[in-house]
Amino acid sequence: MTSFLDPLISFVSAHAWLGYLILFLAALLEAVPVVGSVIPGSTIILALSALVPGGELKLQWVLLAAALGAVLGDGSAYWIGHRRQREILSTWPLTNYPRVVAESESFFNRFGTWAVFFARFVPPVRAFVPVTAGALGMAPAKFYAVNIPAILAWAPAHVLPGVLAVSALHEYAGLHHHEHVGKHIWILTVVGVAIVLGLAVWIHRRRKGGNVERSKPQA
Repeated sequence: MTSFLDPLISFVSAHAWLGYLILFLAALLEAVPVVGSVIPGSTIILALSALVPGGELKLQWVLLAAALGAVLGDGSAYWIGHRRQREILSTWPLTNYPRVVAESESFFNRFGTWAVFFARFVPPVRAFVPVTAGALGMAPAKFYAVNIPAILAWAPAHVLPGVLAVSALHEYAGLHHHEHVGKHIWILTVVGVAIVLGLAVWIHRRRKGGNVERSKPQA
């Protein structure tokens, strides 16, 4: 794994613009309905944040790229829902994900306006709540009044942990930036946790789906 990470870090260091583009696209695609439920945008952003302390990427541009991607992604999904109204919720490809659509609608009905804020931090409904908010008639001014602050909180929450963790490893564990060991530890930890959480969610949904099937009355 180290033999893969070292060339990747060196490549991003030499082509920083590509790193910012990846961050932008990760945040953007994560907010797209259906696509966002399979694109590990948060994992990518958390992992690449490890490249800030060593200077491969600049903190302000990392935050800006992530925030702009999220704003464009959430905004695009919202306006699609706003223009199509409830019709969009029963249109392909959303019809292939009835459970997540129902969960996002329930989430929105439960928390109201604040659902747009909370959804930023709750995958996979994060990719469905903006379009649901638009489909259910939430006013644009109200949507952006909650969505923008949510993104301004979400971006640092996904970037700063990696920056602080890698900085602490270098400062207190005696690891050197140029050896990339701290970056390896953080990136591998993020990927490992993401895989474990993904498997846990998949198993939970499988069991939940099985329980629903067993609870249905037999014809």
